[in-house]
Amino acid sequence: MAARQYNKSYEVMPSAARLTESLRDIGYDFPTAVADLVDNSIAAGASRVDIDIEFDGPDSYVAVADDGLGMTANKLLEALRFGTRRQYQPGELGRYGLGLKTAPLSQCRRFTVVTRRSTVNRVVIRRTLDLDIIAEWDSWLIVEEALTPPVRHAARRLHDAPGTVVVWEKLDRILPAARQDGGWAKRRFATLAVKTMEHLSMVFHRFLEGRDGRPPIVITVNGEKVVPWNPFGQGEPATQIMPERVFEVLHGSGAGHVRMQRFVLPAKDKFSSVGEFERMSGPLKWNRQQGLYIYRADRLVQWGGWNGIRAIDEHTKLARASLEFGTELDVMFSVNVAKMRVSLPTVLRQMIERPVHDLCLRADHAYRKTSKRHGPATSERGRAASVQLTTVGVALQMAALELGHSEVLQEMLQLIKQRDADLVIGLGLD
Repeated sequence: MAARQYNKSYEVMPSAARLTESLRDIGYDFPTAVADLVDNSIAAGASRVDIDIEFDGPDSYVAVADDGLGMTANKLLEALRFGTRRQYQPGELGRYGLGLKTAPLSQCRRFTVVTRRSTVNRVVIRRTLDLDIIAEWDSWLIVEEALTPPVRHAARRLHDAPGTVVVWEKLDRILPAARQDGGWAKRRFATLAVKTMEHLSMVFHRFLEGRDGRPPIVITVNGEKVVPWNPFGQGEPATQIMPERVFEVLHGSGAGHVRMQRFVLPAKDKFSSVGEFERMSGPLKWNRQQGLYIYRADRLVQWGGWNGIRAIDEHTKLARASLEFGTELDVMFSVNVAKMRVSLPTVLRQMIERPVHDLCLRADHAYRKTSKRHGPATSERGRAASVQLTTVGVALQMAALELGHSEVLQEMLQLIKQRDADLVIGLGLD
């Protein structure tokens, strides 16, 4: 294809000072900013990622260190380019070439990347991006500054083996403007460490567990190992697992596949322990943790709620489903820069409405059966009759579900309800 011809052309460079300040508000909070750097570590083949959130008043810092491949000097400079020219391979967690820059800068004004590539030579390279320097010169400058104590410590970590450490300093979005060494600031750091552990345990649970022959990675926060939080309770014997569904979605260069797995978690009295029931409630607790868990290349990018397909309901709080797609469908899912929000393609939304409805029916049954067991005391004969009716109701629903006649059953129930509403209630199908 021939190049387009112009009468005149003008290159208009954006103001580095203005644009870098704008990019600070791209949508990260502290845990999601850390998670974006963990993405880079996984892409670099790391088996371990250590996150230090160190409180030291105005000199507080954050460091994300990995034992991945490391970078050469040229690759490091390219990685620090806003909108790197590097091409991402299918399945890589990177997307826009912005995360290494925008994630730290959403929380701090200066960050330094310290890296070592060679397994033989102990050559450690460091480069710093400092918003105050960019503002002073209004230029896209990357510098090599004098070593600060956190950066010196990061370099020592790479003495024995390759890897990369990203050090955040000038934490203006974390520390208060005044009394940066006060008790409130210290407590905030402790809270951020807890929230970051919770976030990483959920977002990277498949990497922490290991999957498809891939060894598990180790992630620590302030020396404490992150324990994976799998939202689907597959270790619980009473968890119901419905058949997997696979949907084909067409995109510009071909077709991609979206996999859906559906789970009904046990009611409280069916869990192996009360403690496990509470743990599986998740950071958002039961009602808000119900719904769709959307994975991009095994990394969780959105969770909780039904993406507008249906409303959150107390009766369906045991229902959770995974949707998994590959990076070839990024455009269709409108993955945002912070990798924490997607939009379901319209065609896929239509495909999954019925499977979601069927999942919620089954979760509703599981919830109501427990409610009836723990309801007011009745006579032995009354309890037996109630159990028999409920059992019949569940059997009818499950049979209709498996035969694909759920809509017919609903029409029948509406007719029966007009004639004998108590019978429908007794069946547990109201």
